[in-house]
Amino acid sequence: MRLLLTGGAGFIGRHVLARALARGHDVRVLDSLREDVHHGLAWAPPPGVELVVADVRDRPAVLPALSGVEAVIHLAAKVGLGVDVQDLPDYASSNDAGTASLLAAMATTGVGRLVLASSMVVYGEGLGHCAEHGPVAPGVREESALRRGQFDPPCPECGRTLGAQLVDEDAPIDPRNAYASSKFAQELYARNWARSTGGSVAALRYHNVYGPGMPSDTPYAGVAAIFTSALRRGQAPRVFEDGGQRRDFVHVRDIASATVAAAEAGVAGTRAYNVGSGTPRTVGEMATALAVALAGAAPVVTGEYRLGDVRHITADSSRARAELGWYPAEDFDAGMAELAHSR
Repeated sequence: MRLLLTGGAGFIGRHVLARALARGHDVRVLDSLREDVHHGLAWAPPPGVELVVADVRDRPAVLPALSGVEAVIHLAAKVGLGVDVQDLPDYASSNDAGTASLLAAMATTGVGRLVLASSMVVYGEGLGHCAEHGPVAPGVREESALRRGQFDPPCPECGRTLGAQLVDEDAPIDPRNAYASSKFAQELYARNWARSTGGSVAALRYHNVYGPGMPSDTPYAGVAAIFTSALRRGQAPRVFEDGGQRRDFVHVRDIASATVAAAEAGVAGTRAYNVGSGTPRTVGEMATALAVALAGAAPVVTGEYRLGDVRHITADSSRARAELGWYPAEDFDAGMAELAHSR
């Protein structure tokens, strides 16, 4: 299959490119090599892979890049959390307008298959489970409760402490920052394009991605980079709250295999897929795995907290398994060891 891979020079993009080539696909990469992502570091594609250096908003460059293409894997985006309102224009321009421009070019050239890199951040706080009310959106974690060490959110109906609940693709959407809002906007633009053109969209909501080549200044890195840096300095990693925050840490090679599987499947219409390991882990478990891998000091649980942090967000990825025939293959401890020793 002839694929156009946007953002193919990035962290996830390089792994998707390797997976697509291993599967025998013909890949053309389009990447702007933007300075705030690549920091001036040179990148050259593997032999036989064409690189188009351009922004997805550059229609004169994108139209010929789509020539002969059967499917587009769209990873190009401004990442980060966008916690400042001044970040909104750049996220809207890079991610929303960028995706809209790409979709318009696809409509012009007749390319009808899209795999879109979305994110678990579209769910916000996700879901919790109340013994009385079942699955509910978690209530606000008040600072007074956090100071007392009550870290799990309350049920908004009765105030009882909520248990963790896997989030499936039908969970309420609640983006909490500029990046999250832009990722869901990308999904909406893609849905509109599919309805208008008869095209197909697989929107992959990646969970907490880690692996070799992970940069230290993106939301993918998060606490993994902080913990690893501390351990390399001979210090114990400091774990906030009680260390029981649950996440779904998924290896970038598993992300890559899911992404290529979605391109090969060619789903009908528009379909969202969670992409996670299927095995929730706590932040404390991740810190311990990194400490073991680096033969460093055991993690210290501090009880500190940050207002606005999500307590639990973990994926139900059964739809991807059932419909795409995809299964994660990477071992967590081995993956953390690989991450710990990568540069």
